[in-house]
Amino acid sequence: MGSLAADTKKGHWEDLAAKKRQQLESSIPDEWRIPSHLLPPADQDDVTGFPESSGWFTPEELAITEQTALELLPKLASGELKSEAVTRAFCKRAVAAHQLTKCLSETCFERALATAKQLDEHLAQTGKPVGPLHGLPISLKDNFNLVGLDSTVGFASHVDDPAQYESVLAELLREAGAVFYVKTNVPTAMMIAESVNNVFGRTVSPLNRKLTSGGSSGGESALVVFKGSPCGVGTDIGGSLRIPAACTGIFTLRPSFGRFPTLRCRSGMPGQEAVQSVNGPLTRTLSDLALYCKAVVDAQPWRHDPRCLPIPWRSISLAPTLKFAVMWDDSMALPTPPVTRALKHAVEKLKAAGHEVIEWPSVDQAQGQELLNRMFVADGGKAIGRQLERTGEPVRPEMQMYAEARELGALEYWQLHVDRQEYQKRYLDRWLAAGIDAILCPTTPYSSVENGKFRHVGYTGVYNVLDYACISFPSGVKVDKSVDVALGDTYKPLSDLDKAIQSEYNPNSVHGMPINLQLVAQRLEEEKCVEMCKAVLDALS
Repeated sequence: MGSLAADTKKGHWEDLAAKKRQQLESSIPDEWRIPSHLLPPADQDDVTGFPESSGWFTPEELAITEQTALELLPKLASGELKSEAVTRAFCKRAVAAHQLTKCLSETCFERALATAKQLDEHLAQTGKPVGPLHGLPISLKDNFNLVGLDSTVGFASHVDDPAQYESVLAELLREAGAVFYVKTNVPTAMMIAESVNNVFGRTVSPLNRKLTSGGSSGGESALVVFKGSPCGVGTDIGGSLRIPAACTGIFTLRPSFGRFPTLRCRSGMPGQEAVQSVNGPLTRTLSDLALYCKAVVDAQPWRHDPRCLPIPWRSISLAPTLKFAVMWDDSMALPTPPVTRALKHAVEKLKAAGHEVIEWPSVDQAQGQELLNRMFVADGGKAIGRQLERTGEPVRPEMQMYAEARELGALEYWQLHVDRQEYQKRYLDRWLAAGIDAILCPTTPYSSVENGKFRHVGYTGVYNVLDYACISFPSGVKVDKSVDVALGDTYKPLSDLDKAIQSEYNPNSVHGMPINLQLVAQRLEEEKCVEMCKAVLDALS
């Protein structure tokens, strides 16, 4: 990283971080704060049952927040449910989620309730909803700009720098009827696989607060699994949607670049486009995921973001039997025992349902991960270093690779693009030669993992380099400590990384956690990926 003097006008990072935390705290109305006598003890791991067991929520609030987006939208469109009541219920549940997991970064509750009221009035006057998402509260990851709110992306230097414009996706969702009420926590620069930064601290999983909710969209995953949001939106540059979904047992789609608008979002590394950041939904059901995708693409984002492709949301009919390639490991790190068990279970079920399953050798995975790492640090860590140095903020230990990176020259950077294209071509040729519909593989080596121990993004990051459409989905299998025992001393690790992951694996820590798998389709095959995921879920059920 370069060495710039701290920006004295901006202030010291610790003062700015404390100020920001106080601003967030002050934005929460007293009426939505959990009374101290009702708070679960600090050592209670699973807090997902709190809304039902506490008596703090009314029956109406529980009835609203337990519903999926698909269940809520017809009632909102007909007027059976008022958007104001639905928004109020999700605001309260989001505040509870935050008090228990530290998942929020920004709130705009008054604005949200005013928007909801306007939508209710529009429906009463015209008899028509404004769009397909009429009255639905939608949570956004911190980097989506909303006018008047900060997008700190975990940097103290971005405190008190409110957005002057909206991200294009936010504009389209609002026009479709969405109500924005919270933004959610991320790691520093959105470049850590757990959601921890020096401004807001660490977001934890509501399923087990000793475990991570993943990163970089880990504020969203924690909020969605707590049912503090019916639909959240995150981003993904190396697994930042799929990892949080896997850590909390929910659904997400990592689309290919160009399907959903990405313009006017804050980046942790602005201008880094060797591997493109994309955005997508985090939901509790596949139906909600599909509904969101169709709503965004039906808004014709290519008329608003010049990098979006003019491809409508397509209706797909699958062959009755599909050809899957299973990848058991990525040659860098073996999945921990519960993930391997879930993958074996899925393969058995797919074969029993009549689908063909072949093996996918992991020969190309390590090069894909190496390309991703080179892309991330091509600037020698200067973009991240510049923001840290403005306030004297220290480099987090998880980001040491940025502190130690060497900046590439232009010719080296061009060569990186050449290497990427050759890699993409080789992978495509292998795919077509195999004649497969999809790859089935782990999303991460973990079900989830203890806070601070997430070590490997290779299972997701390679598909960012390839720009393939991927879904992370719950397999229906949960960790069983009596079955998913550690591999032990006789196991010969694939690498030093693998050795560390396997030695740290503790079945007691993750007992009962949901296990996600990853379904990988070809580039721009988002609709097919959704339909294939339905087929996989049918086989698993």
